[in-house]
Amino acid sequence: MPGAARGSVHVLGAGIVGICTALSLLEKGFDVELIDRNDPASGASHGNAGVISPWSCVPQSMPGLWKQVPGWLIDREGPLSVRLSHAPRMLPWLLRFLRAGGADRLPAIADAMNALNRPNVELYRQHLKGTGQEGLLRDAAYVHVFRNPANADLDALGWRMRLDRGVPLERIDGNTLREIEPEIAPDYRAAIVIRDQARATDPGALGRALMDKALRMGARFRRAEIRGLRRDGSEWRIDTTGDTITSTCTVVAMGAWSARLLAPLGLTLPLEAERGYHLMFANPGIAVNNSVMDVEGKFVASSMRDGLRCAGTAEFAGLDAPPDYRRAEVFRRMAKRLFPRLDTETVTPWMGVRPSFPDSLPVIGAVPGAAGLFVAFGHCHYGLGMAPNTGRILAGLIAGEPLNLDLAPYDIGRFA
Repeated sequence: MPGAARGSVHVLGAGIVGICTALSLLEKGFDVELIDRNDPASGASHGNAGVISPWSCVPQSMPGLWKQVPGWLIDREGPLSVRLSHAPRMLPWLLRFLRAGGADRLPAIADAMNALNRPNVELYRQHLKGTGQEGLLRDAAYVHVFRNPANADLDALGWRMRLDRGVPLERIDGNTLREIEPEIAPDYRAAIVIRDQARATDPGALGRALMDKALRMGARFRRAEIRGLRRDGSEWRIDTTGDTITSTCTVVAMGAWSARLLAPLGLTLPLEAERGYHLMFANPGIAVNNSVMDVEGKFVASSMRDGLRCAGTAEFAGLDAPPDYRRAEVFRRMAKRLFPRLDTETVTPWMGVRPSFPDSLPVIGAVPGAAGLFVAFGHCHYGLGMAPNTGRILAGLIAGEPLNLDLAPYDIGRFA
């Protein structure tokens, strides 16, 4: 609703993207109601690895990745799983994903990721100010560890992409690694360390703290399952399990469920429900000082308020399939290999759904031909990091303010 006076906005989805969007709208004087069937900041907003990196600029699809996929699929403990029943439906998405990893497309995607992520630590600190929960965000490094030192190669494409964009990183040997992270096993003999970032010690609590702030600022939260969205003249009708809500300005930020809601409006989007798992070690007996990625195992370990969390894997099974917690249990052995003194006795598994587009970028902005309808979803593995800037951008768009950012990479029309 560019240029209009401040009015009411309905945000569909109370994950971290919806919450950050609500905060930015409230700061600009809008009246905001969030609607979700679940508690705020649950789902993927709660279960992630807590990494908040201003430097995330390497997409999931990279040249040559397809060569590794067969090996991952036959490895029952590998980082990738595809349920046979879902394979035919995800094939078009997979082909788009592989094309997105072409060398000619990488620079533009990396720049777009970089633009969304770069201010995230600063923006989170601004949002947390005055909540009393500022300690949920801690300065940290991102430590990528390798057992084979030859694989810690700064000339590899992904690291070159980071260096070209000013990412503060360095390669260290095993001895220096254990000065930073004493609990890491001695057979990890090299690491690449990304500096100047942060981590959330409880991503769910971080989201809830921001939601509480939004409520204190005047936002409302309605618990309801959203059944449909339809146009009625100049307004939108949001059909829920409770009643039908009339809205003049609506933001769809429902993560992996967003494409299903928008499909009846004629929007066909290649959004996959990429399921991730974590295993929480309740009494780890050790502490990890930073976010640690086992590059070979494709998982991230981080100390949190309730224990040590290991998170990762990618499972493609559709939006409604039940969890397969064997995917989480693989972290028990892998984490023990990384941290030999880790107590693996008491664990809690979890599964959540990442909304993933083939090019690792979300859709952000107005829906063409649908006045008053905006979108903010599809953040892939980067929702926690991209959320505050996504919210700031969207609030500026709705307020009709000029933006010093090219929004073309996030345009919903790029999939037409």
